[in-house]
Order: sequence, then C-alpha cells, then structure tokens
Amino acid sequence: MPDKLSTFEYLKNVVRMSLADKAYSPTPRNIRALIHDLSTRLSSKASDHQLEDLARYFETIYDITMDLGSVIQGQRFEPWLEFSRSTIDTYYWNRYRDLLVTSELSVHVITALDNVTDRTLGLLENPEKDGPWDRRGLVMGHVQSGKTANYIGLMCKAADAGYNVVIVIAGIHNSVRNQTQRRIDKGFIGFDSAKTFENSDNRIGVGLFNPERRPNTFTNSLKDFNRATATGVAIPLANMKQPAVFVIKKNVNTLKLLIDWLTEFNHRQGSSTISEPMLLIDDEADNASINIKKGADEVSRINGLIRNLLRLFDRSCYVGYTATPFANIFVDPDSDDIMFGQDLFPRDFIMGLDPPDNYFGPRKLFLDESTRFIRHVDDHLDLLPLRHPMFHELKSLPGSLQTAIQAFIVARAIRLVRGQENEHNSMLVNASRFVLVQRQIANEIRQFTDQLRCSIGLYGSAEPEDALNDPDIKGLHRVFNIEYKQDTGLEWRSVQKNLWDSVRAIAVREINNQSAESLNYSEYEGRGLNVIAVGGYSLSRGLTLEGLLISYYLRNSMMYDTLMQMGRWFGYRPGYEDLCRIWMPEEAEGWYSHIAESIEELRDDLRRMESANATPMQFGLKVRSHPDALMVTARAKMGSGKPIKISIGLSNRFVETAILRRDPKALARNRRAVVAFTSALRSIGLAPEDAEGVGRNGSSRLVRSVPVRLIIDFLRAFQNHQASMHTEPGPVGRYIENRSMHDLKEWDVLFVGVKGSPTENDHLCDSSLGFKLNCQRRTEGEDSDDNTLMITNNQRVASRGVERYGLSEDCIRRAQDGYLNERNIDPKSGTKVNFPDRIFRAVRKRPLLVIHLLEILKRGKRSVDHPVVAWSMSFPRTTQEDERERVEWIVNTTWFREQYQEESEDEEAGDDE
Repeated sequence: MPDKLSTFEYLKNVVRMSLADKAYSPTPRNIRALIHDLSTRLSSKASDHQLEDLARYFETIYDITMDLGSVIQGQRFEPWLEFSRSTIDTYYWNRYRDLLVTSELSVHVITALDNVTDRTLGLLENPEKDGPWDRRGLVMGHVQSGKTANYIGLMCKAADAGYNVVIVIAGIHNSVRNQTQRRIDKGFIGFDSAKTFENSDNRIGVGLFNPERRPNTFTNSLKDFNRATATGVAIPLANMKQPAVFVIKKNVNTLKLLIDWLTEFNHRQGSSTISEPMLLIDDEADNASINIKKGADEVSRINGLIRNLLRLFDRSCYVGYTATPFANIFVDPDSDDIMFGQDLFPRDFIMGLDPPDNYFGPRKLFLDESTRFIRHVDDHLDLLPLRHPMFHELKSLPGSLQTAIQAFIVARAIRLVRGQENEHNSMLVNASRFVLVQRQIANEIRQFTDQLRCSIGLYGSAEPEDALNDPDIKGLHRVFNIEYKQDTGLEWRSVQKNLWDSVRAIAVREINNQSAESLNYSEYEGRGLNVIAVGGYSLSRGLTLEGLLISYYLRNSMMYDTLMQMGRWFGYRPGYEDLCRIWMPEEAEGWYSHIAESIEELRDDLRRMESANATPMQFGLKVRSHPDALMVTARAKMGSGKPIKISIGLSNRFVETAILRRDPKALARNRRAVVAFTSALRSIGLAPEDAEGVGRNGSSRLVRSVPVRLIIDFLRAFQNHQASMHTEPGPVGRYIENRSMHDLKEWDVLFVGVKGSPTENDHLCDSSLGFKLNCQRRTEGEDSDDNTLMITNNQRVASRGVERYGLSEDCIRRAQDGYLNERNIDPKSGTKVNFPDRIFRAVRKRPLLVIHLLEILKRGKRSVDHPVVAWSMSFPRTTQEDERERVEWIVNTTWFREQYQEESEDEEAGDDE
C-alpha cells in the first residue's frame, strides 16, 4: 500500500485519466462524485479539504476554452491539405494527442490545438509537390503561452504529411536549446535523446504510447549539433525512413557547421542543393534572426545564415514564432519595398494565436487585475539601483526582496496544504545584468534563506502563539496575512505546520553562462524542484521556470521585446494562480501595461485585417506605421549613429505628454497656450464654461465640434519635451493637417476636472481659463529632475475611461458589449470588468483632445506652485483607403540612447553571460 503522499498523487493521476475519457462529462458535480468514489475505492487518506481542492483544480482545467485565432495570407496559394487528408497516416500526431490528453490541458484546448495546427499545416506547402518552392510565415503567440506545444504539434503533423527534415532553431542560450530539446524528445521523438535509444527504459513521452517509429535526431538534450556526432550517422537524409530532426542554438558557428555538413554529405549528385522537403521552425524569431544591417545590400550574420540554410533545400518552409511582433522583421528594412524581398519576411501567411482563457498573461496582470498580483518596489535605490556598474557592491538585500522570499516560502507551504507536494516551485530574481552582482544577490539570498530555515527548524513546530515570538516566524505570518489569508481562506496554523517542509527543500541557483548550475526540471519529475533562480539575460528569453510563484524584477530596459521576454511570470498556473506575486518598480509596471495595450491593439488590427482579406504585406505596413514601432526601429539601428527617419501613423492611436519640460518659462508658456486656446473657443461661440458637464458631478467640460485649425494652433504653441517622442508638435501637426479636410476636420475637446471636497486638502482650483476647474492630482515620477517632469512613475496622464467622452450612450454600450462578447464574459455574471479605452477609440467618429491641468505632488506635498498643463489625443480609425497615410519622425541614435539608457542584447550577453 503506498503512503499518504503517493496515494494522493496516484489518486490525482487516476482522476486525470478518468476525466480524459471522451465519454465522460466533466461537470462540477460529476468531478466531485468521481473524486470521492475513487478516493474510497483506493482507500485514500486524503482529507476532505484536499479532495475539495482537487475538485476545484480539475473543475478549473475542464472549464477552459481556446479560440482559433486569426490568419492573413498572401495570394495565389493552392490549398492542398483537405484533398490529401485521406492519404496521410497521422501516426506522430495521434501519439502526441494521446500525450496531451494525460496532461493538464482540457479537451477543449486539445481540440483547438488540433484545429490550429491543422490550419498552420495547410498554410505550408504540400510536401509531395515537386519543387522548387518555398513558403515563409509567422506565428504570433504570447510569452509563455504554449508556443512550443504548438510547434511540436506542427512538427508531428508535418512529419505525417511528408516533411522529411525538421530543423528547430531554439534560442541563443544553451539552457533554452537544451530545454527545447527535452520537450521535443517528449512530444515528438519519444526517447531521451541523451541516452542510448536501444534501451527501452529510455522511452519517454510519446514513446510510452507507441514506440514503433522514432525520428532520427542529430542533437540531444546535452549537446548541440556538432560535426563529429553528425558524421557518425552514415545514412544520408534521402535514405532515412523516418524524419531527421535538428534542434540547434541560434548561433553563427552552429549554423555554419550544419550548413557545411548538409552541403558536404546530403546534396544530390551534380547539384549543390537537397531535394527532401524541409520545415524550419525559428523560435523567438524576433531575436537575432532579424536583419539589423543598415545598408540595402548588407545582411547580419545569423539572418544571412538562416537564408543560406533555406536556399540549401529545393523545397522549404520557414515558420517564425514570436510573442513580441514589434521587434521582428517588419521594422528592419529602410524601405517598404525591401521589406518584402529576400529577407525572412512572412510574405505567405501570418497567424495570431489566441491563448486558452486560463492564460496568466499581460492583460490579466497589467490591465485587469494588477492590484491583485503586482507589488511595487521602492526601497532598492540605495542598495541596488536600476542602473549600477559591473562591480557594484551589494551590502544587503532590500527589504522588499526579503518579503518576496518570505512569500515564496509561505506560498509553497500553502501548496503543501493543498496536496501539491510533488509539484515544481520556482522564484525568479532578475535584478542585474552583471554576473558579479548576480553572484552577490544569490549569496545574500542563501544567507537569508538559511536564517529563515534555522528559525523555522527551531520554532515552526511550536504552538502559533509561542512561535510568533520569533521575529522570522512573525515576518512569515505577516506576509501570510497580507498576501494570502483572504484569497486562500486558510488558517495560519495549517500553514505554519508546513513551513519546515517548504523551506528545507529550497535551493538557490545562479543561472548564467558562467555558472555550472542549471534548471533541469525533468530530473526532479515526481518529487519537484524547489528553487530560487537568480540571473539576468539567461532568464529573459525562452527559458520556462516551472511552477513560478514569486518574481522579483529590477531592470531598466524600456524595449518592448526585452521587457516582454523578461516576463517569465506569464504562462499557466493551474491550482496556484492565486499564490502568484510579482515585485517590480511602479515605473516598470507602467511600461508593461503600455506594452500590453499596444500588443492588444496590434492583435485587434490582425483580426480586423483578416475580416478585410488583407495580406501580410498590408499587416507589415501596419506594424511599421504603429507609433510604438519607432522605439523598436531606432533600437535595431543603434550602430549607425545617424539620424533615423521613421514613418508612422496615428490612426486609432492615443498619445499624451507624459514627460514635460520643467523650467519656469516652458511651464508658463504652456499655461498661456491653453488660455489662448480657450479664448479662441469663445471667439467662435464655443465657450467651455457653457459646454456640457461630464464626469463626476459634471466636474469636466466637453466642447464639441471644435474646428481643426484651433487644435493645430494650440499644438504649435505648446512646448513639448524632446523625450516625449510621440507628442512632437511637428510630426503630430503634419499628420493632423494631412487629414484636416476629412476625419480630423472637427474635434471634441475635454477639459478634465475632478470633484472638489470641502476639506482642507482640496484639490488645487484654477480659474485662469475663465471658469473654475479642480485640478487632477499626479505624483512626480522618480526620474524627474530640475529640467524634466515625469508624470507619475507609470508616465500616464489620463485616467482610464477618458476616451469614452464624446460618445453616445448607445455607442459606449455597443463597444462594451463587443468587448464582453470577444472575451466570452456574460454581462449578467457580475464579473467586474475594466474596459480598456481602445474599445472606445475604435468607435470614435471625431478625434478627442484632452486638456489636463495637473496638481503635481511629491511625497504628498505640492512640488510645482501652479497648475501644470498636459494634453492627450485620441485619434479615430482612418478610412481603409488612407490606411498608409503617415508622417516622419526623425530620431538621433545618440539622443535615443541618452534618453532611454537602453541595454543592448550584445552588451548584456557579454557582461552578464
């Protein structure tokens, strides 16, 4: 008879297999009945509390759905899959699907994954078609959303259809490549590639279901491709009965070796090319694959080698996978024509994946439920500032990091209470790009963890009232009360009983190229790895931290791809999502929320363009014209040192002056600009004081049908800060003038005020505009100085919901209903929904100018004597025929680096790794 722990795990596995039966209806009632029945039959010692947690766990899994996503494709492609389906032996896919059934995916998600991979396979070329041919596409996923599972499914189906060679380019670090190889071993190969295949005990994953066939792998989970290993395989690719698989690092030397070997041993006699159909999957396609050379005839090395690899095959398909489309191949070329030439641009298709609805992603974390999961770090500046030198000396851990470590120990104890004894548990600490500083952080964490381990060992088994006399136990109790008591409904007594089992298994590991330590979770299957991972760039791309509970993040990059890829906390958290917490500076949260909104907008564009039968070329132009592409494009061309001209559009965009000049002359000039603007409104009979009151108790004023010439005059009079790129008067003014006879002819203007209060802490009241306005309050951002005023650390001026003003009630209702329908939210469910402003912007007919008078506070006290003027603009969607109308921004790269202190990947890889 197995012990209590193994009995519970066995019960969990039996329940999972029973629920996987297609004939079983996994309703909440049926799930509970099944669990109690099996628990009785297996003589399980699990408590009623554990059984209920198990029921909720499976109830959550089987309530998950996933949509198919969006696709746009080029023209003149002959569909083939439907006509060939009856002749395809789905051996590889069938066993992969069997493996998925035993995982934590719901039947709905597996079915959707089947449909999505079918859809992707159909966009590839028919491998039976005589050549030469090549196809190039892109799959836009989400960070940590299951892209690997998706492309393993595609590999299986491609192999079934007749693709004889599959090459996966998996990240630029060994740790990521090795992890990807292990997943492909499990989902496609069926054997542990690091061990001898002939030994049946080495079967894993799909090999446990059906080991009759196995692909030929030229790499393994310990070693990348090398000539010695490959030469030992005497059979040419053309003679192999099963597909050949290469999982390689995105590295110049590795690519050269592979190309040389393929050229020497596998080309056809009398030819320099290979005839076998080949599928190349480029994971993290936005990283290192893009061409960042500046001249039209120049090609960066990895980009050029990938092109050479494709040209080596007469018949090939390239599929790039990325979660950060702003930083990929759309924005690199200097002209639109070059963009669609011989580079890796996905000219044939672009697919946007929709994650399952249990995805723990940017929208949930930074747009919908940030206050639940995000904790701000504000005590690091003296000990560990965001910008520090390589030889920075760390004297002690910030208190916030100590709190995060305590939360990790408590969270794991809660998982033990829930019966999740053998699950992986991870904490991420990404606070420096320098190895020497990472080493100090890891050592300090070891000392602090040892201190907690000692206290828990001495007092953890005592009665709670006695144990709380110890400062460390008291600190853990405080974290439990603040973070978890309300969400979990547990009592401290049950958590304290599990603190020792929680803390004793925790290891601290450095993850970088100079450390021998690794995160090989597969070695701990069935017992769980419990780790605090300290690192930098190696933790920032591709690497998955299993069971990630707590993240502590201190980095200063503002680059979209770098930030999003550092977000290892995205993913799936079945049975422990409520325990997840992220510590980061408020400024970083602001950037993440902005990026989340921008990518949501981009995905909305993809859905809209699919409905309009748009092509990848048109979507590529859309990405290039997005205001946020400016940052990525400038970053990609840093090395030129010359001014960069970027053409962007403002259709369906929102921009605002979140960075202002602070010198008294500029502040006074901007106050005069808004006074002159209100005077001009009165001169044409649009006095703001007579306009309709909106907002709380009519505290704001909305002026309708304002002629565009007044908007342009105000924009020209306003003195912008050079760091506020998107609000530069020149480009914005030209964009407005170019459309001044059409959809920007008349504007709505909102003067924002707030409800006053009869206390001594009244908001600053201003009458300089000819009517009373209670000023909005905003804090001064930490990076402000004598010359620059940052509006909050988030660099946001407008409050959420401001873009609905000027819309009719019917229009607002339609926008909200559309959003609820898109998110599958029942409006009668009572679910609290934070409607994003972009849904109101999308239905606007007139543009909106928002005038802000701000009372600026620092540490609770007014830091600027007079109201500070800022503005926001919400641009409606332009007509389809004018979609490409854009204006030029000019950015000097030296200035750009000074403003954004950008950490380039090359620098970080060199100093950190």
